[in-house]
Amino acid sequence: MVAMKNNYLNIIGIAFRAGKCSIGEETIVKDIQKSRAKLVLIANDVGPQTKKKLTDKCHSYEIPYFIVQDDRHTLSNAIGKSQRVAIAVLDEGFAKKLMSLLG
Repeated sequence: MVAMKNNYLNIIGIAFRAGKCSIGEETIVKDIQKSRAKLVLIANDVGPQTKKKLTDKCHSYEIPYFIVQDDRHTLSNAIGKSQRVAIAVLDEGFAKKLMSLLG
């Protein structure tokens, strides 16, 4: 389980460095609305309003999402930023790989 968890965090890091992710609630919502987001990952300690907003948008636009087992610190560390509660993956390949690891 630990190897798989680290593996998905590594892939998020690679995707982010490759410019295939977006961060920030408003940016993620825009990417969902424009169908640029292929997958949305949400930290398990996200606030209820942000969680509802993001999951509702994902449902409306049929974008897959995961509430990951990790908190915002772990998710933020994976991309080298601080206080990030959600990450949108904009690349189909990265999204498929992450879904296979998380699903």
